[in-house]
Amino acid sequence: MAQELLSTFRDDLGEVALVPGTGGVFVIRCGPDLIWDRTRDGGFPDVKVLKQRVRDQLAPGRDLGHIDRSGVDRP
Repeated sequence: MAQELLSTFRDDLGEVALVPGTGGVFVIRCGPDLIWDRTRDGGFPDVKVLKQRVRDQLAPGRDLGHIDRSGVDRP
C-alpha cells in the first residue's frame, strides 16, 4: 500500500512512514488527519478507497483516472 500511495501521489507526499506497533494496529494518517483506522473502519482498506481518501485530503479536485470511474464511490 505504501508503494501504491507513493506511485500515485509522488509529487504530493513528502514521505510514507511505517511505524511498528503491536496488537493489530493499522492506522493511516495524512499529517494530523486520520485517513484510516482498522478498528474504526472495519479491517483493512481496499487500495482504491485508500487512494480516494488520501486524495481527498491532499488534492480534493484531483481526478484519479480509472479509480474514480471504477464504480467505487468517493467517501
